[in-house]
Amino acid sequence: MKFSTTHSFVLASASPRRRELFSLLNIPFEIQTSDVEETSVKADNVEQYVTEVALLKTRDIAEKCPGKTILGADTIVVYENRLLHKPTSTDEAVKHLQTLSNNAHHVMTAVAILTPDGQEITFVEKTKVVFKELPLSLIHAYVDTGDPFDKAGGYGIQTDGALFVDRIEGDYNNVVGLPLASLVESLLTLKIISI
Repeated sequence: MKFSTTHSFVLASASPRRRELFSLLNIPFEIQTSDVEETSVKADNVEQYVTEVALLKTRDIAEKCPGKTILGADTIVVYENRLLHKPTSTDEAVKHLQTLSNNAHHVMTAVAILTPDGQEITFVEKTKVVFKELPLSLIHAYVDTGDPFDKAGGYGIQTDGALFVDRIEGDYNNVVGLPLASLVESLLTLKIISI
């Protein structure tokens, strides 16, 4: 499929997974990474939190790239209304995976689109993920790979973390980090891209 656009896009993300997914649209874009402090965000609920973090990153890049359309996103893992951030230690990574073992959780990605005229559009995609029961030996073997430490919830569904998943309900790409189908739907509706 070929999309056309008159916009100059900037993807406000350091994530190679988001870069790879967005590149499937075959429209030119550049990458700018934000170094804002995500923990500064205060919110009343997880959906508001993830939206505010996505906006924080996107606004930061919009200031540095005037005249461009900025796309930003933030992905969180939520278990029983509790955020499971990227683990900062081996113990925390193991605890995250023990918590998720044999349970369902939600992966939420907020997407923020900022246009050159100052318009801000956001949406949140939610996917339910159900984990198998995980033997401790499998958890330790995975944590030893180092893979959990740059991923919300301590796992990557597109890496060895796929071995933990019993089933998902919703958009797989959302769990990877960018709900591409919903993003395209928004960009077409806003007439930022066309077919």
